[in-house]
Amino acid sequence: MASNAPARCCTLGSLFEGKPAGKLIKIDNKIDAYVATPPDGKAHNGCGILYVPDVIGIWQNSQLMADLFAEQGYTTVVLDLFNGDPVKLNRPDGFDFMAWLSKGTDGNNPHTAPYVDPVVEAGIKYIQGLGITKLGAVGYCFGAKSVIRHYKDGIDVGFVAHPSFVEEDELAAIGGPLSIAAAETDDIFPSDKRHKSEEILKATKKPYQINLYSGVEHGFAVRGDLKVKAQRFAKEQAFLQAVTWFENYLLQEDQ
Repeated sequence: MASNAPARCCTLGSLFEGKPAGKLIKIDNKIDAYVATPPDGKAHNGCGILYVPDVIGIWQNSQLMADLFAEQGYTTVVLDLFNGDPVKLNRPDGFDFMAWLSKGTDGNNPHTAPYVDPVVEAGIKYIQGLGITKLGAVGYCFGAKSVIRHYKDGIDVGFVAHPSFVEEDELAAIGGPLSIAAAETDDIFPSDKRHKSEEILKATKKPYQINLYSGVEHGFAVRGDLKVKAQRFAKEQAFLQAVTWFENYLLQEDQ
Protein backbone atom coordinates (compact mmCIF):
# COMPACT_ATOMS: atom_id res chain seq x y z
CA MET A 1 0.00 0.00 0.00
CA ALA A 2 0.95 3.65 -0.47
CA SER A 3 -0.79 4.31 2.87
CA ASN A 4 -2.03 2.00 5.59
CA ALA A 5 -5.60 1.02 6.45
CA PRO A 6 -7.71 3.35 8.61
CA ALA A 7 -7.64 2.93 12.37
CA ARG A 8 -9.01 4.59 15.52
CA CYS A 9 -6.81 7.67 14.95
CA CYS A 10 -9.02 8.39 11.92
CA THR A 11 -11.89 9.21 14.30
CA LEU A 12 -10.05 11.40 16.82
CA GLY A 13 -10.10 15.17 16.81
CA SER A 14 -11.79 18.42 17.69
CA LEU A 15 -14.99 20.12 16.60
CA PHE A 16 -14.54 23.42 14.75
CA GLU A 17 -16.61 26.41 15.84
CA GLY A 18 -18.96 28.06 13.39
CA LYS A 19 -22.30 27.79 11.63
CA PRO A 20 -22.36 26.08 8.21
CA ALA A 21 -23.75 28.31 5.47
CA GLY A 22 -24.53 25.72 2.80
CA LYS A 23 -27.46 23.40 2.31
CA LEU A 24 -28.15 19.68 2.62
CA ILE A 25 -29.50 17.95 -0.49
CA LYS A 26 -30.17 14.50 -1.90
CA ILE A 27 -28.37 13.32 -5.04
CA ASP A 28 -30.52 10.97 -7.13
CA ASN A 29 -33.03 11.03 -4.25
CA LYS A 30 -30.80 8.75 -2.18
CA ILE A 31 -27.31 10.16 -1.50
CA ASP A 32 -26.97 12.82 1.18
CA ALA A 33 -24.73 15.72 0.23
CA TYR A 34 -23.85 19.22 1.40
CA VAL A 35 -23.51 22.03 -1.13
CA ALA A 36 -21.58 25.25 -0.46
CA THR A 37 -21.84 28.00 -3.06
CA PRO A 38 -19.53 30.99 -3.60
CA PRO A 39 -20.61 34.53 -2.70
CA ASP A 40 -22.27 36.53 -5.47
CA GLY A 41 -19.77 37.64 -8.06
CA LYS A 42 -16.92 35.54 -6.70
CA ALA A 43 -17.48 32.19 -8.41
CA HIS A 44 -14.84 30.72 -10.68
CA ASN A 45 -17.14 29.91 -13.58
CA GLY A 46 -16.93 26.28 -14.63
CA CYS A 47 -14.67 25.26 -11.71
CA GLY A 48 -15.81 23.32 -8.67
CA ILE A 49 -14.60 21.03 -5.92
CA LEU A 50 -15.78 17.59 -4.90
CA TYR A 51 -15.10 17.17 -1.17
CA VAL A 52 -14.64 13.52 -0.19
CA PRO A 53 -14.68 13.38 3.61
CA ASP A 54 -13.12 11.36 6.37
CA VAL A 55 -15.08 8.55 8.07
CA ILE A 56 -17.10 11.10 10.06
CA GLY A 57 -18.77 12.10 6.81
CA ILE A 58 -20.96 15.19 6.55
CA TRP A 59 -20.45 16.90 9.89
CA GLN A 60 -19.74 20.37 11.16
CA ASN A 61 -16.04 20.35 10.29
CA SER A 62 -16.50 19.09 6.74
CA GLN A 63 -19.32 21.58 6.18
CA LEU A 64 -17.23 24.49 7.45
CA MET A 65 -14.29 23.37 5.32
CA ALA A 66 -16.55 23.24 2.27
CA ASP A 67 -17.74 26.76 3.09
CA LEU A 68 -14.12 27.92 3.09
CA PHE A 69 -13.55 26.47 -0.38
CA ALA A 70 -16.76 28.16 -1.53
CA GLU A 71 -15.49 31.48 -0.20
CA GLN A 72 -12.50 30.99 -2.51
CA GLY A 73 -14.89 30.84 -5.48
CA TYR A 74 -15.52 27.11 -5.85
CA THR A 75 -18.91 25.46 -5.76
CA THR A 76 -18.18 22.62 -3.33
CA VAL A 77 -20.08 19.39 -2.76
CA VAL A 78 -19.49 17.11 0.24
CA LEU A 79 -20.66 13.52 -0.13
CA ASP A 80 -22.04 11.05 2.40
CA LEU A 81 -20.00 8.01 1.42
CA PHE A 82 -21.48 5.83 4.12
CA ASN A 83 -25.22 5.53 3.44
CA GLY A 84 -26.10 7.32 6.67
CA ASP A 85 -23.62 5.26 8.72
CA PRO A 86 -20.58 7.45 9.47
CA VAL A 87 -18.28 6.93 12.44
CA LYS A 88 -18.89 9.27 15.35
CA LEU A 89 -16.11 11.62 16.43
CA ASN A 90 -13.77 10.32 19.14
CA ARG A 91 -14.93 6.73 19.30
CA PRO A 92 -13.69 4.98 22.46
CA ASP A 93 -11.03 2.30 22.62
CA GLY A 94 -12.37 -1.01 21.47
CA PHE A 95 -14.22 0.30 18.42
CA ASP A 96 -13.79 -2.32 15.70
CA PHE A 97 -12.91 -0.13 12.74
CA MET A 98 -12.41 -2.95 10.28
CA ALA A 99 -15.76 -4.53 11.19
CA TRP A 100 -17.47 -1.19 10.50
CA LEU A 101 -15.61 -0.95 7.21
CA SER A 102 -16.51 -4.44 6.02
CA LYS A 103 -20.04 -4.73 7.42
CA GLY A 104 -21.25 -1.37 8.71
CA THR A 105 -22.67 -0.63 12.13
CA ASP A 106 -25.69 -2.86 11.60
CA GLY A 107 -23.73 -5.64 9.87
CA ASN A 108 -25.44 -5.01 6.55
CA ASN A 109 -23.95 -1.74 5.25
CA PRO A 110 -20.36 -2.19 3.98
CA HIS A 111 -18.13 0.80 3.28
CA THR A 112 -15.54 -0.80 1.04
CA ALA A 113 -14.61 0.52 -2.41
CA PRO A 114 -17.32 -1.36 -4.36
CA TYR A 115 -19.95 0.42 -2.22
CA VAL A 116 -18.25 3.81 -2.06
CA ASP A 117 -17.29 4.10 -5.74
CA PRO A 118 -20.89 4.50 -7.03
CA VAL A 119 -21.46 7.32 -4.52
CA VAL A 120 -18.38 9.18 -5.75
CA GLU A 121 -19.36 8.64 -9.38
CA ALA A 122 -22.85 10.00 -8.69
CA GLY A 123 -21.34 13.00 -6.92
CA ILE A 124 -19.10 13.76 -9.89
CA LYS A 125 -22.05 13.58 -12.27
CA TYR A 126 -24.10 15.83 -9.99
CA ILE A 127 -21.46 18.56 -9.76
CA GLN A 128 -20.83 18.36 -13.51
CA GLY A 129 -24.58 18.91 -13.94
CA LEU A 130 -24.17 22.24 -12.16
CA GLY A 131 -22.07 23.45 -15.09
CA ILE A 132 -18.71 22.44 -13.65
CA THR A 133 -16.33 21.59 -16.47
CA LYS A 134 -13.06 21.66 -14.50
CA LEU A 135 -13.24 19.61 -11.34
CA GLY A 136 -10.92 19.66 -8.38
CA ALA A 137 -11.29 17.16 -5.57
CA VAL A 138 -10.16 17.15 -1.95
CA GLY A 139 -9.97 14.00 0.15
CA TYR A 140 -9.27 13.75 3.85
CA CYS A 141 -8.12 10.49 5.47
CA PHE A 142 -10.54 7.83 4.15
CA GLY A 143 -11.69 10.19 1.39
CA ALA A 144 -8.22 10.42 -0.12
CA LYS A 145 -8.53 6.95 -1.62
CA SER A 146 -11.61 7.97 -3.58
CA VAL A 147 -9.97 11.11 -4.96
CA ILE A 148 -7.01 9.10 -6.20
CA ARG A 149 -9.25 6.37 -7.68
CA HIS A 150 -11.58 8.66 -9.61
CA TYR A 151 -9.48 10.84 -11.89
CA LYS A 152 -10.81 8.57 -14.63
CA ASP A 153 -14.37 9.67 -13.85
CA GLY A 154 -13.81 13.39 -14.25
CA ILE A 155 -11.47 14.67 -11.55
CA ASP A 156 -8.89 16.98 -13.11
CA VAL A 157 -6.81 18.03 -10.08
CA GLY A 158 -6.54 16.45 -6.63
CA PHE A 159 -5.52 17.40 -3.10
CA VAL A 160 -5.44 14.91 -0.23
CA ALA A 161 -4.47 15.20 3.42
CA HIS A 162 -3.12 12.38 5.61
CA PRO A 163 -4.38 9.71 3.19
CA SER A 164 -5.41 6.22 4.26
CA PHE A 165 -6.04 2.94 2.46
CA VAL A 166 -4.43 4.01 -0.85
CA GLU A 167 -3.01 1.18 -2.96
CA GLU A 168 0.23 1.70 -4.85
CA ASP A 169 -1.37 0.86 -8.19
CA GLU A 170 -4.14 3.41 -7.54
CA LEU A 171 -1.60 6.13 -6.89
CA ALA A 172 0.37 5.15 -9.98
CA ALA A 173 -2.76 5.55 -12.14
CA ILE A 174 -3.60 9.17 -11.30
CA GLY A 175 -4.59 11.18 -14.34
CA GLY A 176 -3.61 14.67 -13.22
CA PRO A 177 -1.80 16.81 -10.66
CA LEU A 178 -1.88 15.67 -7.03
CA SER A 179 -0.93 17.53 -3.85
CA ILE A 180 -0.54 15.77 -0.48
CA ALA A 181 -0.50 17.26 3.02
CA ALA A 182 1.17 14.91 5.48
CA ALA A 183 1.58 14.86 9.26
CA GLU A 184 4.89 14.39 11.02
CA THR A 185 3.32 11.73 13.26
CA ASP A 186 1.06 9.38 11.34
CA ASP A 187 0.83 5.60 11.64
CA ILE A 188 -1.43 5.53 8.58
CA PHE A 189 0.88 7.54 6.30
CA PRO A 190 4.31 7.14 7.95
CA SER A 191 7.62 8.21 6.49
CA ASP A 192 8.24 5.00 4.54
CA LYS A 193 4.84 5.32 2.85
CA ARG A 194 5.52 8.98 2.06
CA HIS A 195 8.83 8.13 0.47
CA LYS A 196 7.31 5.28 -1.52
CA SER A 197 4.50 7.59 -2.65
CA GLU A 198 7.10 10.10 -3.80
CA GLU A 199 8.75 7.44 -5.95
CA ILE A 200 5.41 6.44 -7.45
CA LEU A 201 4.37 10.03 -8.15
CA LYS A 202 7.69 10.85 -9.77
CA ALA A 203 7.18 7.93 -12.15
CA THR A 204 3.71 9.17 -13.18
CA LYS A 205 5.24 12.29 -14.75
CA LYS A 206 2.27 14.25 -13.36
CA PRO A 207 2.80 17.38 -11.25
CA TYR A 208 2.91 16.45 -7.57
CA GLN A 209 3.64 17.94 -4.19
CA ILE A 210 4.07 16.43 -0.72
CA ASN A 211 4.18 18.91 2.17
CA LEU A 212 5.10 17.65 5.65
CA TYR A 213 3.77 19.49 8.69
CA SER A 214 5.68 19.22 11.97
CA GLY A 215 4.09 18.98 15.38
CA VAL A 216 0.83 17.42 14.16
CA GLU A 217 -0.71 13.99 13.81
CA HIS A 218 -3.03 12.15 11.44
CA GLY A 219 -6.26 14.12 10.91
CA PHE A 220 -4.78 17.58 11.56
CA ALA A 221 -6.12 19.18 8.36
CA VAL A 222 -9.76 18.56 9.23
CA ARG A 223 -9.92 17.62 12.94
CA GLY A 224 -7.03 19.52 14.53
CA ASP A 225 -7.41 21.40 17.79
CA LEU A 226 -7.46 25.04 16.70
CA LYS A 227 -6.70 26.18 20.24
CA VAL A 228 -3.22 24.67 19.84
CA LYS A 229 -1.02 27.03 17.82
CA ALA A 230 0.93 24.36 15.92
CA GLN A 231 -2.25 22.51 14.96
CA ARG A 232 -4.08 25.67 13.93
CA PHE A 233 -1.12 26.79 11.80
CA ALA A 234 -0.81 23.41 10.08
CA LYS A 235 -4.54 23.16 9.40
CA GLU A 236 -4.62 26.66 7.90
CA GLN A 237 -1.49 26.06 5.82
CA ALA A 238 -2.84 22.76 4.48
CA PHE A 239 -5.99 24.59 3.35
CA LEU A 240 -3.86 27.25 1.64
CA GLN A 241 -1.82 24.46 0.06
CA ALA A 242 -4.99 23.10 -1.52
CA VAL A 243 -6.21 26.53 -2.65
CA THR A 244 -2.86 27.42 -4.19
CA TRP A 245 -2.70 24.04 -5.96
CA PHE A 246 -6.12 24.60 -7.49
CA GLU A 247 -5.28 28.16 -8.47
CA ASN A 248 -2.28 26.89 -10.39
CA TYR A 249 -3.62 23.68 -11.93
CA LEU A 250 -7.39 24.10 -12.09
CA LEU A 251 -7.86 27.78 -12.93
CA GLN A 252 -4.98 28.25 -15.36
CA GLU A 253 -6.21 27.96 -18.92
CA ASP A 254 -3.01 26.33 -20.14
CA GLN A 255 -3.36 23.27 -17.88
